[in-house]
Amino acid sequence: MPDQSLLGRLNRWARNSVTLKLFVIGILILLLLIPASMVTSLIRERENIRDEAVREVSSKWGSDQTIAGPVISVPYRSTRLNEEGKEVITRGYVHFLPDSIDINGQVAPQKRYRGIYLVVLYNSQLELSGRFKGLNAEALNVPEEDLLWKDALFTVGITDMKGIEEAIPVRINDTTYQFGPGTVTNDILASGASFPIQLPEEASSTIDFSFRLNLNGSTSLYFTPFGKATAVNIQSSWPDPSFEGAFLPDERSVSGEGFTASWKVLQLNRNYPQQGEGPYIGNSPQRPQNIYVNEYDPFRASTNAFGFRLLLPIDEYQKAMRSAKYAAYFVLITFLAFFFIEVLNRKRLHPIQYILVGSAIILFYILLLSISEHFNFDMAYLIACIIILALITGYCSFILSNRRLTAMMFGILALLYGFFYSLLQLQDYALLLGSLGLLLILATIMYLTRNIDWYALRGEEE
Repeated sequence: MPDQSLLGRLNRWARNSVTLKLFVIGILILLLLIPASMVTSLIRERENIRDEAVREVSSKWGSDQTIAGPVISVPYRSTRLNEEGKEVITRGYVHFLPDSIDINGQVAPQKRYRGIYLVVLYNSQLELSGRFKGLNAEALNVPEEDLLWKDALFTVGITDMKGIEEAIPVRINDTTYQFGPGTVTNDILASGASFPIQLPEEASSTIDFSFRLNLNGSTSLYFTPFGKATAVNIQSSWPDPSFEGAFLPDERSVSGEGFTASWKVLQLNRNYPQQGEGPYIGNSPQRPQNIYVNEYDPFRASTNAFGFRLLLPIDEYQKAMRSAKYAAYFVLITFLAFFFIEVLNRKRLHPIQYILVGSAIILFYILLLSISEHFNFDMAYLIACIIILALITGYCSFILSNRRLTAMMFGILALLYGFFYSLLQLQDYALLLGSLGLLLILATIMYLTRNIDWYALRGEEE
């Protein structure tokens, strides 16, 4: 005779209650979200280690490069009266941008390794030419007689000077100069090379320039549109570029053998003028009035930069992170499959068995991450999938003791792994396919359970 005591009835209710079983499964899923979040933290940690390795190699070769200029900078020295009637000497630079800039270049990518991590480097051969059609001092708010034309500087901006491979001779009209390190006009170009230039006696004279840069860098190369018309033409053998910045190429061609891209940016496309004054330098804390209207802001100028980034064809960490985001759905669907096996086939499974199967599912993402660091992502996904499928299927064959149910669980898991892999391969349609897949899963569950009398389950068990 069954035990009719309160404890006995409570024990039978705990063993047979479908509601309690669902509640326990929900608690188990929430508990498994803790190691799932630890997996995402592990992926971020490994990605940060990779990024640090990239920064270390890039710091010795050359970092992301931005080419700006050239610019002709002329110092000035003005004497003004302040509010107290005292003379104040102000000093600074006025900057003139070229009328045209033409940049043509070849970018040769290289692959280097730091341990197991791949670093993308490049060597660029750039030819820069253009002209200044006179230096319009009348557009400035500094009197022309205060300009020190004989101390003018010719400057080009380069983000990381370690990337320069050769000396840079410059042809200015009929005279050859040599770039020296550093810039004194760091209000507009924080890093680069410069040299004193002998300007023509007539300010309206044309100044033609041309020089060649042999420059190393890593990952990306950008250009700043300092000309009234800035034209850039780039060729490279890298098959996976990402065109970034304020302007997309006017023409581009990308294939497995590399890419070509060309930009043309006009003065009207940017938000700073052709000439302007640098920041105030003087012997008074107050700035003179009515001057420095057209100051240059190097940060504002950099927002108009454009160029490209050399992408890795596969970023295993991004795909592993996207895969780990589906861990909760995977655990939920697997646990629901086990629950309905219990309900429809009268198989009793212990919460510990749910936990072991859920742990195997979480382990899949750790295997995926570790294997993808040594193989390509598709191969890593296949290997990790086979290992976990074999582990869970072998375990199910013992706890279910039914070949048909074991084969059904294998099919469900294999279908889920295939479905989530297809989501990882999509970009624009991932949300659509994912929502349709979940809708199909829900519809299947509703169809299979349409004839179950949930209230009668406890009575039949008793």
